[in-house]
Amino acid sequence: MSDDLQSIGPGCESAVVGGRLADPGWLVNTDPVQVLEVLGSVVGREEVLAAAVYRASARLHGNADAGVRRQLLALDAARYGDHGLAARITAVPVEGEPAARWGVDWATGGMVTRQLRHTFTAHTSAVCAVATAVVDGRPVIVSGSRDKTVRVWDLTTGQQVGEPLTGHTSNVCAVATTVMDDRPIAVTGSWYGTARVWDLATSRPVDELLTGHTNGVYAVATAVVDDRPVAVTDSRHGTVGVWDLATGRSVGEPLAGHTGSVLAVATGMVDGRPVAVTGSEDETVRVWDLATGQQVGAPLTGHTGAVCAVAVAAADGRPVAVTGSEDETVRVWDLTTGQPIGEPLTGHTGAVCAVAVAAADGRPVAVTGSEDETVRVWDLTTGQPIGEPLTGHTGAVCAVATAVVDGRPVAVTGSVDETVRVWDLATGQQVGEPLTGHTSGVSAVATAVVDGRPVAVTGSRDRTVRVWGLAAGQQVGEPLTGHTGWAWAVATAVVDDRPVAVTGSWDGTVRVWGLATGRPAGEPLTGHTGWVWAVATTVVGGRPVAVSGSVDETARVWDLATGQQVGEPLTGHTSGVCAVAVAVVDGRPVAVTGSRDRTVRVWDLATGQPIGEPLSGHTRGVTAVATTVLDDRPVAVTGSVDETVRVWDLATGRQVGEPLTGHTGAVCAVAVAVVGGRPVAVTGSVDETVRVWDLATGQQVGEPLTGHTGRVWAVATTVVGGRPVAVSGSVDETVRIWDLTTGQQITPLLFFPEPVLAVEVAPGGELLVGFGWELACMSPR
Repeated sequence: MSDDLQSIGPGCESAVVGGRLADPGWLVNTDPVQVLEVLGSVVGREEVLAAAVYRASARLHGNADAGVRRQLLALDAARYGDHGLAARITAVPVEGEPAARWGVDWATGGMVTRQLRHTFTAHTSAVCAVATAVVDGRPVIVSGSRDKTVRVWDLTTGQQVGEPLTGHTSNVCAVATTVMDDRPIAVTGSWYGTARVWDLATSRPVDELLTGHTNGVYAVATAVVDDRPVAVTDSRHGTVGVWDLATGRSVGEPLAGHTGSVLAVATGMVDGRPVAVTGSEDETVRVWDLATGQQVGAPLTGHTGAVCAVAVAAADGRPVAVTGSEDETVRVWDLTTGQPIGEPLTGHTGAVCAVAVAAADGRPVAVTGSEDETVRVWDLTTGQPIGEPLTGHTGAVCAVATAVVDGRPVAVTGSVDETVRVWDLATGQQVGEPLTGHTSGVSAVATAVVDGRPVAVTGSRDRTVRVWGLAAGQQVGEPLTGHTGWAWAVATAVVDDRPVAVTGSWDGTVRVWGLATGRPAGEPLTGHTGWVWAVATTVVGGRPVAVSGSVDETARVWDLATGQQVGEPLTGHTSGVCAVAVAVVDGRPVAVTGSRDRTVRVWDLATGQPIGEPLSGHTRGVTAVATTVLDDRPVAVTGSVDETVRVWDLATGRQVGEPLTGHTGAVCAVAVAVVGGRPVAVTGSVDETVRVWDLATGQQVGEPLTGHTGRVWAVATTVVGGRPVAVSGSVDETVRIWDLTTGQQITPLLFFPEPVLAVEVAPGGELLVGFGWELACMSPR
């Protein structure tokens, strides 16, 4: 590769940058630091896709060699639906490395999004507040964190601007931005009751610390009073502070009157005068004249719980305040008269945590987020809800912001469920897929415009700030999405002469995927009321079926051709069903299930009835089951949290021999094979090892297979080149392949961006890997 291809800087022309990103060899072989520096400069659809592919596993590229990077980039290209790019990346030569041994046929994309522009990871604790501003003509983010720092980020390049702004001695809980003397500034509030003002152009504090509050500052807003920029801060001791940002001095006395902590503050104009509107734990809303420091009228009363959120808007030409409360209501107040407008807006069934305002179809609306996991839109003129609640979040909605995308008003919401969602306020529909990537609750949302494109900025308890392009035009093709929780199980079958994969997930569903296309085959199979731990496939009455086991204590049988459940759930276990296998006993197809209730049960799949008594002996939950034939008898091999492996005669229901001991942690996975003409079991464990057992003698074969650095959740077996092999997947995010004859690892590691929870080998030799809540299909090259 030429020297020219080995170096590129953030100042390069976008056409040059785009040319490099379109070169798979440059992506694979160039120092990741150099690649990451230019990702924010791309504009073309092909380059935007390449940038998104690179970002998907960016945290791994820096410590990976080029061979590993090649494999990860090919996987991520397939996750984004570009199989051609995946193939081109796989074909890239890497100096000192053999050609890639595996190609990616397809992968689902439920955990990636092309809309992610940047991830900022320098904070070392939760990000509690974000705001946007413009510095020297560049859009920036200002973020505050529990790590006591404030950081500034260039929204175009994704780079931190200067050093962290330090000085706070406790969590930074609030951030607001404004302009003073033509300089962009940020005002930040801290848990210990101080506020600071920062010059964003120089990254230096402006004057002295703003002191006076005797408890935490949890919200900051800015306004202009008598042509002077001021900050308005709330406090846990019940007062509101007003600060002259030019002098750093308090303007008058603190605004006192609340008898509980002030939780929310917003600013606006009433009759041409700047005001602050505050909400408090004392259940009141108060309006303050910022020029005189006096309360305007009586407190606004009516809420019967703490007031957690406040926004100011205009409705029918009148300035109004919209407030959300722990009493589950939203109220609208006429700021001119101090009177409530209409009845409380009811419908939420949990505390209202966030409020934003916007205009939809020319009508002023409020958008509210609640602990009840819903978002609601309200017509501020009529006081009526608009449409149905916006549902999809599976945790409290903590943050709401509004923006305009392609001329449409949208709301952007962040939730404890770790997702960001975008909603079309005119139609009430979710726009695109949830924006995923955060690994903890989303606590703050702001919006901005970058290069003419609307973006959302989110802060999370996962310590990161992320930026998302809100325009749907950034997407290239459709990602293969489906599961919204970890994929714990995968099996294969043939339906109507088409090979399929069947997956079970933490989201409680079973899904069927075309092995050739990677597309979902029909709708999800729903019915379980808890996550699906295990899946197996067989044929009953000439029809292919899947058997799934769930935390809801049941096993269910599904007709794979119709997608319908067959008969009633198989009930009897008294705790979650963690493992499922199938076999034939006396000519009848049966399912064998293992449960946390420490028992193994055998079910007649034709009748749905249990066969005999539960198989008992394990002293803790049964987590893995496989079936085989030993001395012409059908047997089940089970693994347990009790660290043992047991063998059961399925015809008699009796244990065969003594437990197989040696693992020093729970046995998570079991598979069976034939090695040298003898039936063996292969087991994976929390102790990070894979072990092989001779089922005829009950003895371990050779030494444990070591190398994984995390618990081994999944094991499968197959034959490669006439030799029996085992495939193991681990929470260390790798897949390893072992020669069962020699006990040696036989191919390079396969790396994944999430823990590997399920592996299976299809009849055609394809390797199916469940990682996170995604599925990839890989073929040997």
